[in-house]
Amino acid sequence: MDALEVLMHDHRMVEQLFRDYHAAASDTQRRAVVELLVRELSKHAALEELLVYPLARKVLPDGAEEIDEHLGEHMAVKQTLLALDKLPEGDARTDGLVAELRRDVTEHVREEEEDFMPRVRAAVSQEDLDDLGQVLTKAKQSAPTRPHPHAPDQPPALTLAGPVAAAYDRLRDRLDRRPRT
Repeated sequence: MDALEVLMHDHRMVEQLFRDYHAAASDTQRRAVVELLVRELSKHAALEELLVYPLARKVLPDGAEEIDEHLGEHMAVKQTLLALDKLPEGDARTDGLVAELRRDVTEHVREEEEDFMPRVRAAVSQEDLDDLGQVLTKAKQSAPTRPHPHAPDQPPALTLAGPVAAAYDRLRDRLDRRPRT
């Protein structure tokens, strides 16, 4: 898959997670879906910020302004993800935060797929999109799995902060999976 197909695949997966949340039969199932949403959206945002947005900033005529808008949207999503990540299973605030997240993500996806991605596709060669798709696919394995709204969202600072955040997230993920006694 090329880079834009990878991103659209992520979009479809997140849309399915929202459907799964609403179909969940228990607080435990809903919490599991929330944890997947946090992980997948955190990885997706980090990779867009590190690999896709810098390219778009260079190749699109209004790239800097547009990417700044996308980064603002990411910030809102990260703050909602952080709030969700801190909530315990069964918290009454979860449904409202998931609804807010769904609205923000749905609008962001619509903007990206209807406007942003077609313009990037027109400005970047297929070979470069294919190469970037391979990089994105590989980078998913080491991307941050939690939201970091206070971390840098643009290279070069993001290039340094991202791996540290990802290592911390993976340690936290392992600790969270340990059985409690």
